[in-house]
Parts: sequence; C-alpha cells; structure tokens
Amino acid sequence: MVDRCAIFRFNGRAMFTNLLQLYTFVDQTMDRLRERFPAEIACGRGCADCCAAVFDVSFIEALFLLAYFRQLPKPDRLEILDHAETALAAWRKLTAGAGDLSTARIRCPLLTAANVCAAYPARPVNCRTYGVPTVINGAAHVCGLSGFDKGQTYFTIQLAPLQQSLLDYSCKLAGAVEGGRRFPIAEVLLHPAPFAAILAK
Repeated sequence: MVDRCAIFRFNGRAMFTNLLQLYTFVDQTMDRLRERFPAEIACGRGCADCCAAVFDVSFIEALFLLAYFRQLPKPDRLEILDHAETALAAWRKLTAGAGDLSTARIRCPLLTAANVCAAYPARPVNCRTYGVPTVINGAAHVCGLSGFDKGQTYFTIQLAPLQQSLLDYSCKLAGAVEGGRRFPIAEVLLHPAPFAAILAK
C-alpha cells in the first residue's frame, strides 16, 4: 500500500513537516503504551468506536486530511462525500441545539463499509490517541471498549499541549483568524474553500 504521508513529505510539502513530526511523536508514544498495557488497549483493525466520536480538527489537520483525500480514487471520494453530507447535517443539528458533544455519535464519513479508515495515515491527533486515557481542560476520557479500570491510576496523555502545537502550526500557516478555526471533518471535505489557496502553493 502506498504511504501517501511519505508522498507529501518527499514532494516538498514543507507545510506539513511539523505536523508529521508531531504525529510521529504521538504514534511512538502510543506504541510504547501498547507494549505497557497490551490487555487494556483494545484498538485493532475493524474496531471503529472512535470513528463515531464527535470532534473537530485544527486547520493544519484539516489541510492534511484534505490533501490525502484528494489523492484517493474518484469512486472512493464520491462515496465519502455522500457520507459527509449525512455527517455534516447531523453535526449542524447537534451543534445548533444543546446536545452533548462528548456523548453524541456521528459516523465519520471517512469510515468505509469494512470499518476501516479511508485516510488512516492522515488521521488527526484525536483518532491517534483515542484508545488510551486522555485529559484536556480537566476532563478525562477513555474508550469505553478498553480494559482500563475506573478508579485506577494510569499514564494519561495530556491533549492540551498537542492541541496547542496544532494551533501554533495552523496560525503560522494561515494567520491567527483562519488558523484559529476548527472544523468537523465532513465540512472539510464538502467545503474545502478555506484550504484551496494553501494547497495550490
């Protein structure tokens, strides 16, 4: 299988250098945690619990996902865009009301019928860290399918510094206003105008 992340790197996409380094750091941390907690971490091919979690992504992550998406075969892209329409409608309904984003479920448009991610190498930080205990803004989270026991103390990934780095990369690339925005994945795919000029460079 072609590693499209490598394609970006070697095609001189310097805009993604810091992001790829951050992803490498996160992946290496996750690898160490899998070695340390093999019974507790339930992540595996075909497990898609995280793919229905509701979250948005930073500008730089959105840009990278869109660049990856555009390299997929056209039939795959059309199918993903069809799913994105449904996902974006659900997102807008949820965010327009008083819904709880932390417990809501919306199927990611990048999730295929085989329960695998169509953009797995380009997945954002939230996807990469989902299977282990995390904390941000004082709120802890762990996948409900994992074997981590409530009341026990485990190594916890602090998401705030990672998100701050993503914000810094985004603002450096797109300016404070546009770079400070966050986007649901479905919106990135369906309405790519904010990213078009940068990807065209």
